[in-house]
Amino acid sequence: MEKNTFLRLANSRWRMRFFMLWKLPAAWFMGIRVHEIDAQKAVTALPYGWRSQNPFKSVYFAAQCAAAEMSTGLLAMYAMQGKAPVSMLVTEIRAEFYKKASETLLFECRQGAEVAALVQAALESAAPQMMTMRAMGRLPDGTVATLVEVTWSFRKKG
Repeated sequence: MEKNTFLRLANSRWRMRFFMLWKLPAAWFMGIRVHEIDAQKAVTALPYGWRSQNPFKSVYFAAQCAAAEMSTGLLAMYAMQGKAPVSMLVTEIRAEFYKKASETLLFECRQGAEVAALVQAALESAAPQMMTMRAMGRLPDGTVATLVEVTWSFRKKG
């Protein structure tokens, strides 16, 4: 798929909802949405509600990690468009929680150029390439509530 086509599809609210229902039903159930994606950054939204909350009236940590992972994974998927097949795998997730999240969170990752270079390196090498990507979770007022670091492994298929 071409990169522009991927961006158009990923930024389409209804197409991404259908994709998540089909391929990522847990993300669909939690209400995770693609807020915005371009070549440099991806932003996902995680609403606060009964589907994403814990018994303590805040957003469940696993839902936060899922939304953060999606923001990093979207940039990786964008970087792979129009190239030979590359496998991608999460090898580690690390999270820090700074503030109780009882409102919608926006997770933003701004490492599009870095992951694009790493995907290219994976295509040129037989060895897996590893990268830790950071997604910041912010409350509507801009306060940082969560920092999630997702380590990805990229390897040329075949």
